[in-house]
Amino acid sequence: MPETGAPATPGPEEDVVDLLLAQHARVEQLFLLVIGSTGDTRREAFDELVHLLAVHETAEEELIHPLARNLPGGGGDAMVDDRLAEERQAKETLKTLIAGGVDAEGFDTGIILLRDAVLTHARYEERYEFPQLRQHVPGDRLRTLAGAVRAAEAAAPTRPHPSAQSAKGNLAAGPALAVVDRVRDALRKPSAG
Repeated sequence: MPETGAPATPGPEEDVVDLLLAQHARVEQLFLLVIGSTGDTRREAFDELVHLLAVHETAEEELIHPLARNLPGGGGDAMVDDRLAEERQAKETLKTLIAGGVDAEGFDTGIILLRDAVLTHARYEERYEFPQLRQHVPGDRLRTLAGAVRAAEAAAPTRPHPSAQSAKGNLAAGPALAVVDRVRDALRKPSAG
């Protein structure tokens, strides 16, 4: 019987790679829900997907990619540039889908194309960037970064902004874009009552 006040079986503390992998899994689930549903369920799943993609990519651009650029071996710049190009294309596609809405002609094709691009991008991160982070960045720093990613996500825009794609761009434009996005989100929610 555990002592009073003693923690139950303590597990390992989540690091930033664990957090990002869990978000990738949630993104995949949301794509399935958007593609396989209709009406309000589809709209709500799409809104959640848009929000998660926006905050996830902002956090990666502010914290993860700059760290990956400086990894030993010199391949970090090319690896990050490739991921940023993928993210920029996905943001453009997502912006188009948002503008048309889930009932627009072409949405079904567009969401499948977006899903394929986003999941391919995630797999490249999982295969190339994340292992490099785990190999070269101390575990305590990776755990600290998980908290930093959560904080960055709390202040991140909730919609894709293809023009703000660097740490400096996100830090300069992000807070203002986040306020605009959150006001837009509040206005789009149906009023209770």
